[in-house]
Amino acid sequence: MALPLTIAVKRIHEPAGPGDGTRFLVDRLWPRGVSKEKAAIAAWLKPLSPSDTLRKRFHGETAASDEAWDAFRSDYFAELDAGGDAVKAALFTLDAAARAGPVTLLYAAKNEVRNNAAALREWLERR
Repeated sequence: MALPLTIAVKRIHEPAGPGDGTRFLVDRLWPRGVSKEKAAIAAWLKPLSPSDTLRKRFHGETAASDEAWDAFRSDYFAELDAGGDAVKAALFTLDAAARAGPVTLLYAAKNEVRNNAAALREWLERR
């Protein structure tokens, strides 16, 4: 189901802002140094995060080259397309929030351009 989504991407270490809307953490691991209160998230959507294998590859090589970033995105999109009940449930939660207003996908990576939340937003906008 294609929805006109307003999706922002933001590093979880940045403070919550009034324009963030509903905030979702989309990382596999809880970020160091961030309390659950400070994170101000509606939910932690772990099923929408890359698998451990992809996460480790992401941190190891993705920022190094365009080819590695493209490969990461391709494999991550394939994981999301394969879905499963947990992914479907997480998408249901995300879609419900998006119908009510803007959503913000939160990530912990230092790279503000090449991160799993940016890739997830791209996938969500294409589906």
